[in-house]
Amino acid sequence: MRPSRLLLLISGLIALASLALVVLPGAPAELIPMVWAALGLAVLTDVVLTPGRRRFILEAPATRELFVGDAAILDFRLASAKGAGRGPGSSVVRIAWPGGLAGPSQFVLHPAGHVSSVQVTVEARRRGDFALGEAAVMRRSRLRLLDVVAAYPCPTRLVVVPNVRAITSGEIDVQIATEAFGSRAALVRGEGSEFHQLRDFVAGMDSRTIDYKRSARHGALVAREMRAEKNHNIVLALDNGHLMREEIAGLAKIDHMINAALALGWAGIQGGDLVGLYAFDARPRLYLPPNGGRRAFAQLRARAAELSYRAIETNHTLAMTHLGQRLSRRCLVVGFSDFVDTTTAELLVENVAVLNRHHVMVFVSIRDPLLAGYRHRPVGNLSDVAGAVAAAGLERERRLVLERLARLGVFVVDTDPGGITARLVSTYLTIKARELI
Repeated sequence: MRPSRLLLLISGLIALASLALVVLPGAPAELIPMVWAALGLAVLTDVVLTPGRRRFILEAPATRELFVGDAAILDFRLASAKGAGRGPGSSVVRIAWPGGLAGPSQFVLHPAGHVSSVQVTVEARRRGDFALGEAAVMRRSRLRLLDVVAAYPCPTRLVVVPNVRAITSGEIDVQIATEAFGSRAALVRGEGSEFHQLRDFVAGMDSRTIDYKRSARHGALVAREMRAEKNHNIVLALDNGHLMREEIAGLAKIDHMINAALALGWAGIQGGDLVGLYAFDARPRLYLPPNGGRRAFAQLRARAAELSYRAIETNHTLAMTHLGQRLSRRCLVVGFSDFVDTTTAELLVENVAVLNRHHVMVFVSIRDPLLAGYRHRPVGNLSDVAGAVAAAGLERERRLVLERLARLGVFVVDTDPGGITARLVSTYLTIKARELI
């Protein structure tokens, strides 16, 4: 317990009055001890009347799973241990949120009958498993002369995982179903290399599709219908170096990349392909061989969620060389990376070009809205002019590097964070339709 503001105010007023009684001649100084004794008796009475820590229980959600970048609403309640008796009244709760969570440092529990409760909004900014541990609750005593501070165990555990909302909402499934069964599938049917079915030849069909042996056997013209092959290998190569820790639109780049990679992984698995995962920084850290099925996606999601935030330089030469040795057949390699200087970009282009000779390469990077914002920012002084010129120079160099990759035959996906998933899945479907793998 500690003195409340009310007790400090009363004590200050009594001290001033005591000083006045001592200084003023003829004042009844014998009242001073009586007043202080009365205040002490009131404090003692307040201590006796105020229920202790064990009379209340802090109720909080046990375990919650939420997507990185999303917000969760947590319900906190302070109630009587036996469910009866007078409520705790208005109380203040303080929680030390872990580094990956953003929430109010303190909040007020509002009384409602015998229970005080509140809803708190917490934003997940980093992946990980975060336990709150305990919460400090400060409530007023019965006479409001004391503040009772007690630590209560808080069972809340927040598991922040990659954002797969595009998958759970069915957006990816609709896109893949349109490709497999819709008008797009009708356009590419007949242009693949895998036998699909035989059908009667009708006017307007390509005469080169006629199967003359089976036509002679059936006594009518029969055409072979082909479709694009499946069971291709897709490798999601994630750069987990220090450049990927930079925050864009409230999330680290690596989180944007993981969200898009999982969306592509789900699209690949739904499309009948095999998807694997490769993560690297200064050296290769993780390699998950391509596999298919929903169990493979569950494993893919779990291993991607375990990637930590590293602060070391990326070695693209070692990473791409190691990946090239791992791949035994032609694959679709989707590289998620970024660059800021010409030296890093030069090494990146060289190693991507080597890998692109034997595989189909897709290079994914995130466009920084901050650089684009300099073009629309009003210029008021020389510092603003220098900033705009520097941003334009960075954008120009970045564009030149991406154009160079495109000339090498690499598919480049460079867009804002909100559009990366749609562009990436669309690029994958285009590659499948053209049977480049």
